[in-house]
Amino acid sequence: MPKTVHIIGAGISGLSAAVRLVDQGYEVHVHEATQQAGGRCRSYFDAQTNLTIDNGNHLLLSGNRHALAYARSIGSEAGLVGPKLAQFPFVDLATRQRWLLDLGDSRWPLWVLDESRRVPDTRLTDYLALAPLIWAGRGKLVGDAIPCSGTLYQRLVQPLLLAALNVDPPEGSAGLAGAIVRETLLAGGQACRPLIARDGLSAVLIDPAIKILQQKGAQIHLGHELRELATSAGRVGGLKFGGEDNIANGPDDAVVLAVPPRPAAALLPHLKTPTQFRAIVNAHFRFTPPRDMAPILGVIGGLVEWLFAFPQRLSITISNGDRLVDTPREELASAIWQDICKASGVTGDLPPWQIVRERRATFAATPEQDALRPKVVTPLKNLFLAGDWTDTGLPATIEGSVRSGDRAADLVLRS
Repeated sequence: MPKTVHIIGAGISGLSAAVRLVDQGYEVHVHEATQQAGGRCRSYFDAQTNLTIDNGNHLLLSGNRHALAYARSIGSEAGLVGPKLAQFPFVDLATRQRWLLDLGDSRWPLWVLDESRRVPDTRLTDYLALAPLIWAGRGKLVGDAIPCSGTLYQRLVQPLLLAALNVDPPEGSAGLAGAIVRETLLAGGQACRPLIARDGLSAVLIDPAIKILQQKGAQIHLGHELRELATSAGRVGGLKFGGEDNIANGPDDAVVLAVPPRPAAALLPHLKTPTQFRAIVNAHFRFTPPRDMAPILGVIGGLVEWLFAFPQRLSITISNGDRLVDTPREELASAIWQDICKASGVTGDLPPWQIVRERRATFAATPEQDALRPKVVTPLKNLFLAGDWTDTGLPATIEGSVRSGDRAADLVLRS
C-alpha cells in the first residue's frame, strides 16, 4: 500500500511536489481552495480582449534548472520558447537609443570583455564594481553593497534587479540580488537564454501537470479549502475542510502546505512569514506584433519596463507597482500604450486591452522580509512547507517556487 501525501495548494510549488511524489509511487491528493489550479501563474480567457491571457508575464531563463526539469517531467519543455542566443534588445525612451545586450553562449561571463556586446558606454571596470554584490550577505542592502547610479546601473542592473526583487533595488536584499547575479550574468549566456510560455502559462506549466497527475492516479480536488490542521503528538493527524469533510492521516502519511503566506499563517499560528508585499502591474493589448519584433524588449526611461510580443497580443510588466494600483484603468492603459508605441514603433489607436494588477504579487524582497521566510521543515514532523515565499535563497520567482516544491518532496521521501 503506497504512502499518502496531501498537497495543499495547486500552484507551481504544490504541483512540482505532487509530480515528484507521484513518480515515486505515492498516493497523491492535491487540494486547491479555488476553482482553478496555477495560483499566481495561470491563464484565463479575457472577454475584453477576446484572448486567453496570463495573470502575469513570467520570464524563465535557460539556467533555471529546477523549473526546466519540472517542465520536462510533465512533457511541456517544448512550450517554453525563446531566441537561440542569450540576446536582449533594449530601448531608452528618453534618448531613443537602442542596443543589444549579447551574453553569448559561454558558461562564463566572457561577454563583458567585448565592448560590442556590453551595455553601450560602459567599461569593464563598471562590471567589476558589481563584485561586492555577488557574495553579499542577505542582511545587507543592495544600496550598501554597490553604487546604485551610473550607466550600467540604469541600463542593466536596475531593470534586472527590479524585475527579480520587485522592490526599488537599493532597498532590496543584497544577498538575494547576489543570487540572481550569480545565476544569470555571472553564469554566462548558456544560463541566460530567455524563455516564455508563448501559448500561455496554464497550457505549458499547469494543465500538463494536472493531466500527468491524473493519469498516474493522483486525485485533484478543486474548491477544497483547508480550514484546520488537526495536530497531536508532534504531527498532523488530520485535515479539516469544513463541515463533515475531514481526512485522517495515517502514521506514514505526509502533508505539504503549498499556500500563500496569509493562509499558511492562519493554519499555523506560530509560523513566521513575510508581512509586506509589492504589486506587479501587467497589461495586455490585442494587437498582432510585427514579424520582426523581438519576443522580449527591455524598456528604459518609461512607465513600461518589459514588453512581450505574443501571437495576437502585446503584453507589458511593471514591477514594484504599488503606485499604480489605484490609477484609473483607462488612464493607465492609454499611458502604457503610448510607451509601447514609442518602444516598438507600432502605431494606431488604443486596441482592446486588459489591466491585471496583482496587489500582493510577491513578498517585498528586503533584508527584513527575507529574514521572515520560513524553512521547508516545520515543528510537525510530517508537515512541510512550499512556496516562493519560503526560504528558497531566491526572490519570489518560478524557479524558487519549483525549488521549494522539490525540496518539500525530497523531505517527504526521506521521512
